[in-house]
Amino acid sequence: MDFEIGEQVELIIGRPTDLGYHVYINEDQVDGLIYHNEIFQPLELGQKIIGYIKNIREDGKIDVSLQPQGFENVIDKNTAIILERLKAKQGYLKLTDKSQPEYIQQELNMSKKAFKSAVGQLYKQKKITIDDDGIHLVK
Repeated sequence: MDFEIGEQVELIIGRPTDLGYHVYINEDQVDGLIYHNEIFQPLELGQKIIGYIKNIREDGKIDVSLQPQGFENVIDKNTAIILERLKAKQGYLKLTDKSQPEYIQQELNMSKKAFKSAVGQLYKQKKITIDDDGIHLVK
């Protein structure tokens, strides 16, 4: 089966490895891999989830991601997650650029780098304010 980089696919989570998780792509016998450093949510054996083709290596092996590829796709998704969480938490999140990566991942299911990019975008759009103690939704 031919895939294109960035293509959205259905994944079935397979066995964990030292590098990440093996996955089956589009319920076929096509095997892919999600790396540990790109997983920001719990995964279970047999779980069905949407993923994206990240890379097709010369040896034919396929790397996949749980996030869409490309800055615009990712930033839009992450800003939406932050706005939604702010609304659910009465307009305030106790997260800053100094927050521990584990806390950001636990609260938002994203990396610290992704968080900082999305917060920067929201700040430029004047949708949030940033204080020493966290971020606030502009009313």
